[in-house]
Amino acid sequence: MVTFRKRGSKVGLEPGTLVHIGEKKVEKVKIKIVVYDSEKIVEKELDSIDECIPFNDQPGTNFWLNVDGLDKIEVIEKIGSCFNIHPLTLEDILNTGQRPKMEDYESYVYTVLKMMILDKEKDEIIIDQISIIFGCNYIISFQEREVDVFSPLRERLKNPASHLRKNGVDYLAYCLIDAVIDNYFLILEHFGDEIEEFEDQLLIRSSPETIKVIQRYRRDMITLRKSLWPLRELISGMQRIESEIIKDTTRIYLRDIYDHTIQVIDSVEDYRDILSSMVDIYLSSLSNKMNDIMKVLTVIATIFIPLTFVAGVYGMNFENMPELHWRWGYPTVMLFMALLGTTMFAYFKKKKWV
Repeated sequence: MVTFRKRGSKVGLEPGTLVHIGEKKVEKVKIKIVVYDSEKIVEKELDSIDECIPFNDQPGTNFWLNVDGLDKIEVIEKIGSCFNIHPLTLEDILNTGQRPKMEDYESYVYTVLKMMILDKEKDEIIIDQISIIFGCNYIISFQEREVDVFSPLRERLKNPASHLRKNGVDYLAYCLIDAVIDNYFLILEHFGDEIEEFEDQLLIRSSPETIKVIQRYRRDMITLRKSLWPLRELISGMQRIESEIIKDTTRIYLRDIYDHTIQVIDSVEDYRDILSSMVDIYLSSLSNKMNDIMKVLTVIATIFIPLTFVAGVYGMNFENMPELHWRWGYPTVMLFMALLGTTMFAYFKKKKWV
């Protein structure tokens, strides 16, 4: 609901108008830059975008500019003017409701991804948008919040023997996308264990809370599916585009993350099928419980039908009923009714109806 209300603020504005659509997820926008080549690396946090301009003019070096926080429009606008980024790209960066996609602007390639973060305390998925722009010697990543998913890449950049130091920014872009996809595997492993444990409990016992848990898992799988299916198109598009920015050596690695994406999609589809079958198991369990209850009630009613008949006959109190004036009439009728009920119960037990 909040997203749609914020979208309403853009109605009637020109394409490329910069309006932040989404939540404010950081108190202060953080800008970090990593400048590297095969021999040296420099990493620092910037106070303003103007500080990164000298690094852009250094020949033979690559630099990675990372921005955490998207609510400061002036920062995004300044980056756009420094690197000649199209206004429509900047608009998409600020619109955190974008679907994963890839766009080729000749001088740079723009990609949008969905970062999935698992909050284990709340047992829920946090969804953030990550935008990546990379040109000939620079790469810019925009995140909604500061996360540690890319920390291993920064550590690998510090290693002089790393492939990241020997290859261009297109290889770094591949590594960023690969880190996002690898994080999907971690989330699926967690939910796989949760679903397997819950499935075992479902076979033993179920309650009204059971269907709520199943529905929550199904919503999570739908969310993953919406983020993964466009990702397959994104990577396929990066493989097909004829751009000098993406080298042939990097396209080989793109095929690898394409395979990873297919594996994640297959896992999501498998879990969706399992959750659907769990709904059927839950409904069957409810039906079986209801059948057991109805069986017990039917047996009780069946036993008491003839007893009610006998009680009804002797409850008519006709004058000429001999048993009414017999001394042993009452205990005889009660004994007969007890034997009748016991016989019927024994018969039902023999037939395994109870």
